[in-house]
Amino acid sequence: MPRVRSNVVRLKRKKQVMKAARGAFGARSKLWKAAKENVERGWKYAYRDRKNKKRDFRRLWIVRINAGARQHDMSYSVFMNGLKQAGIEIDRKVLSDLAVNDSAAFGALAEKARAAL
Repeated sequence: MPRVRSNVVRLKRKKQVMKAARGAFGARSKLWKAAKENVERGWKYAYRDRKNKKRDFRRLWIVRINAGARQHDMSYSVFMNGLKQAGIEIDRKVLSDLAVNDSAAFGALAEKARAAL
């Protein structure tokens, strides 16, 4: 026999869902079934997109590093391999920031990467 939730737990959950449904249009913010479906769909997308956000930022960083490396006559893969050979461990987020905001520092890293190859 399935366990029945107490009314306190059920009402707490309903209050949470209806609060999250505020701002939705029409019945999606007023009626329980429509609000619940809308909110659960939103939570599902939010969960998925928190994962996708990490992918998207990594792709952006790689594009920026590649653009900076191309200015120094290297491809992204050659540049990253050169850094690894030189023993320089800088993450892609910092490298992309250097490529965009501090081209002199990025150029110095490119020269070290080239020397290590």
